[in-house]
Amino acid sequence: MAIAERPSIEVPVGVHDQAGKPEWGSDLIMDMLRLLDVEYAAVLPGSTFRGIHDSAVNYTVNQRPEFILCNHEMITVSMARGYARVTGKPMAAIVHNVVGLLNTTMTIYDAWCDRVPVLVLGGTGPVNAANRRPWIDWIHTANVQGNFVRGITKWDDQPASVAVIPESLMRAYRIAVTEPAGPVYVCFDVDLQEEALPAGFALPDVGRYRPAPAVHPDPASVTEAARLLVEAETPLCLAGRVGASPAAVRTLVELAELLAMPVVDLGTRWSFPAPHELDFYGMQSVLLREADVVLGLDAQDLEGSMRQPVNYTTRKADAVTVANQKVINVSLDELVHRGQTTDFQPLPAADVPILADSVVTLPLLLEECRRLLNSDARSRIDRRRRALAPRQQDLRERHQAAVARLWDRPEISETRLASELWQAVRDEDYMFTWGRLRRMAPGVAQIPGPERHLGDGGGGAVGATPGMVLGAGLALKSSGKLPVAILGDGETLSSIQVLWTAAHYRIPSLWVINNNHSYYNDENHQQLIAKHRNRPPENKTVAMRMQDPEVDFATIARSFGVHAEGPIKRAEDLPAAYRRAVEAVKEGQLAVVDVWTETREQA
Repeated sequence: MAIAERPSIEVPVGVHDQAGKPEWGSDLIMDMLRLLDVEYAAVLPGSTFRGIHDSAVNYTVNQRPEFILCNHEMITVSMARGYARVTGKPMAAIVHNVVGLLNTTMTIYDAWCDRVPVLVLGGTGPVNAANRRPWIDWIHTANVQGNFVRGITKWDDQPASVAVIPESLMRAYRIAVTEPAGPVYVCFDVDLQEEALPAGFALPDVGRYRPAPAVHPDPASVTEAARLLVEAETPLCLAGRVGASPAAVRTLVELAELLAMPVVDLGTRWSFPAPHELDFYGMQSVLLREADVVLGLDAQDLEGSMRQPVNYTTRKADAVTVANQKVINVSLDELVHRGQTTDFQPLPAADVPILADSVVTLPLLLEECRRLLNSDARSRIDRRRRALAPRQQDLRERHQAAVARLWDRPEISETRLASELWQAVRDEDYMFTWGRLRRMAPGVAQIPGPERHLGDGGGGAVGATPGMVLGAGLALKSSGKLPVAILGDGETLSSIQVLWTAAHYRIPSLWVINNNHSYYNDENHQQLIAKHRNRPPENKTVAMRMQDPEVDFATIARSFGVHAEGPIKRAEDLPAAYRRAVEAVKEGQLAVVDVWTETREQA
C-alpha cells in the first residue's frame, strides 16, 4: 500500500513568512540562503545553531531552505553531496559545534575527493568566554573551529560580526561552485546568531556576486592538442569527471567518433555511453601499450591511470608507455591541492597541459580537430575505425561469457543481481544514483551517459553512500525519474539511520542491498597477503563476515515503514521482487530489496 501523500514542506501553523525583513543575525543567515537559492538544509539539531533553527521555522517558515532531519551528522553532508551530484547546486548541511563537525569529517572528505559543492554550516561558542555556560560551552567551543576541516575544504570562515555574514555566505557559495567544486565550511557564533540587527539593515544584490564563467583554455594549447590527436596513429582518451556535465559527454562522443578514438571511462562519473563502438572500458592497459597520444580529461589520477594495475602484495604499478608517447592533460585539479592528505595523486607528466574546464575545452578541441582534418588524416582514421571494430566485438563477447559464467550459481552472484535489476528498470525513466554496473555485470546495462547514471567517485568513506543516494533521491523527488542504487551491506549498516529520513520525508528510491554478509573487499586483501606470506587463506573471513547473526535488511526496513523485499535467497525470485519494488517507488515510497549474495570467490 502506498504511503499517504503529505505536503513536502512543513509550514508551522500560525506563522507567516517574514523573509526579507530580518531582525536577528540568524534571520539574516536564512535570508542569504534563500537569496542563494539553497533549496534544502540537512540538519541534526544542536544548541549552537538554535538561533538558525528558530529563524528557519519561525521566519522563513521552513521553506527554501526546507530543513531535513537526519540522525547522524555524516548523513547530512552525504545527502548534500548526492543532491549536488544531481543538480550541480549546493545543499546546506548544518551541524552542531565541535562534536557535530567532527562527526562530518569522513563525509566532508568524500565530497572533497568527489569535487562536489557542499555548504557545511555550523555554530559555536559563545566565542566570548564571559557568556559561556559552565563546562558544556567550553568543551564544545573551538578557538578556530574551521581548523578541524581546513585540509579537506576549499575555504572556511567564522564571521566576526553580523555585518559580514552576507559576504561570508556569498563567498562560500561562490568558492564551493567554482570548478573544481568542493565543500566549504562557515561557522556562526551563537551570540552572532542571536544579535539584534540594526534598523533598516539592507540585503545585498547577490546577482552582483555571482560566480565567474568557466575557465577557458589557452588557444595555442588547444591547437597543439588538436594537431597531436589528428596526426596520431593510435590515440586514446582517459575520461574522468567529464560525466559531471552531460553536455561535455555529448561533445566527447562527437570528438571520439570524429577521430575513431577509443575511450576508457575511469569511473568517477559516467563519462561515456555504454555500449558504444568506441567504449573500451576494461582494455585500459592493452590500449595504453599501443597509444601514441593519450588525452586525459578531468582524470583525478592521470599518472596512476597510465600504469598497470597495482600488485597489492608488492604495492607496485609499472608505467605503461610507448616510445615518443605524447600526453594531453585537461584538468583544473591543481587549483585545489592541499597538504592535509595526498588525494592530489602523483604529478602527471604532460606534453600539453591545459588548465581549463573540460566543459568549455571539448567544444573548442572538437572544432579545431575538424579544421585540421585532411585527406591523410581521414584515411588514417578510417583504417583505425575498421581495426577497432573486431576488437570491440571481441570485448563484447568476453563480457557475455563472463556474465554467462556467473549466471547460475548455488548462491546469487552480484552479476545476476545487477543483470536482473537492469531488466526490471530498463523500460522505466531510471537514474542509477550508485552501483558499479560495469564491474558487476559488464556489457549488460545500456547507459547512454550521466543523465542515467551518476557514476562512482568519492573518498571511500564507509557508510557515506546511503546518505549520498538519499540526497540524490531528494533532488529527483519531483522529476518523475526512478532513482536506483545498488548498495553494499557493510556501508548500509553503517548508516542504517537514513531509513528514517527516507520514510519521514517520503523520498522515493529503489535500493538493492548486495548482502554478502561480509566486508568482502577486505577478504580479497586478506587472501592476497596470506598467500604472499604462505599462510592459510581460509582465515580471511575472521573479523570480516557479518554472520551469526546475519543482517536482515528487509526486516529492518519494514520496521521504518518502507517497502521491503526479502531476504531474497533464490535467483528465480529476483524478477518478481524487483517488479513489486519498482511499483512501490512509483507510488512514492523507498523500496529496499535485500538480496543475499555469494560470499565465496567468484570463478
